Amino acid sequence: MKTRFRSILLVLVILGLLAVLLGWAVSLLLNRSGDASAQMSQPVTPELIDKGAYLARAGDCVACHTSHDGGKPFAGGLGIASPIGTIYSTNITPDKATGIGDWTYGEFERALRRGIGHDGSALYPAMPFPSYAKVDDQDLEALYAYFMHGVAPVAQENVANDIPWPLSIRWPLAYWRALFSPSVEEASKPSPGVADDAQLARGAYLVQGLGHCGSCHTPRALTMQEKGLDDSASDYLAGAELNGWAVPALRGMKHWTDEEIVDYLGTGRNAKASVAGEMTDVVANSTSHMTDDDLQAIAAYLKSIDGEGHRYRHEPARSEATTAKLTVAKDLTLGQRLYLDNCNACHFVSGEGASQVFPRLDGATIINAENATALIHVILAGAQTPSTERAPSVLPMPGFAQRLSDQEVAELASFLRQGWSNEASVVSAEAVAKVRATLDTHGDKVLKPSDKE
Repeated sequence: MKTRFRSILLVLVILGLLAVLLGWAVSLLLNRSGDASAQMSQPVTPELIDKGAYLARAGDCVACHTSHDGGKPFAGGLGIASPIGTIYSTNITPDKATGIGDWTYGEFERALRRGIGHDGSALYPAMPFPSYAKVDDQDLEALYAYFMHGVAPVAQENVANDIPWPLSIRWPLAYWRALFSPSVEEASKPSPGVADDAQLARGAYLVQGLGHCGSCHTPRALTMQEKGLDDSASDYLAGAELNGWAVPALRGMKHWTDEEIVDYLGTGRNAKASVAGEMTDVVANSTSHMTDDDLQAIAAYLKSIDGEGHRYRHEPARSEATTAKLTVAKDLTLGQRLYLDNCNACHFVSGEGASQVFPRLDGATIINAENATALIHVILAGAQTPSTERAPSVLPMPGFAQRLSDQEVAELASFLRQGWSNEASVVSAEAVAKVRATLDTHGDKVLKPSDKE
């Protein structure tokens, strides 16, 4: 009996090894997509390098490939949290020893559009190659020219990913790519409904491609792929969560005009809102450097997409009731008193703020979001607009973490989420404590008020 059991176990082990070897061999075939030896079809000129610099801004390459701890541009080292561990961005400067200086154009093309490393290994989809598959040949050549001739080489070794075995095995990623990432040929097809309109086509190309807006604004499946890469999918740009923050939907942006979208992307502020969180860096590093024509194209495309947008519905009677209550300032709740003491000077009793200066609270997306984490974060740590060429001034909002207790922040946030026309759930002190602890962990220097907790 024991001999028979051992024989069966041996057969199962052999079959398992054969299956692994077969899977590995097939993944090698999948990783042969594209031509690693391909050369550029046009000469490198100053104009081409400048075009590549602009496109690198549009793709916000510097955001992921630059460490936030004083790292040099594009030298990598930024830790990106993922469900399987921390992935560290790589050095994409033209240093020949530690960067991409020895890469051929074909290897560069395969990495950006096909998710295949220069050594033939599969890349983690933290690199948004499913979106970059849409980038056309001319733009890709301009990017290659820029990174090889317009970026300063930095000798900096790549940081090893902090992913435990067996999740660190790369070859199964080839199957993920085959299942969920479009081929370059498929991605190059024009977005449905925009082919006959040059402005909409340009906006779709930027949003779906280099802008990779879906990476944050599109929900993901359990297998971590975006639930749509263009507007033919109803989930595309339908809103998601990023690091606990509610990321708003970009479909059906009827609550903003084209100019308000352009202002927001170009300056970090408009008549109704100001940037916070991850979007602050997007504006500072990317969209504020784009031309007015491209920003107009993005705005036109986003407004052309059907779907449910901002869930806020303005109710004049409710807004007026809150304004009147705060104006009289009698029989106020704790949340209302805290608002008058800490927020009223900038956002006013009407909650309308000041156009292009202090964001509007009545109807704000961040306030009406189902997940209140972003609102709590801003109350605790504050926020500030980036300095851009279009709007050089920095408008800061102070954080109140050292002034308000968890319960006070919860009361204030709850009032904001239910005052005026806003209609969202209340916030608990426990929810505030969780956000405060996260800020401490990430070194935001946010401390509990010792005399109140």
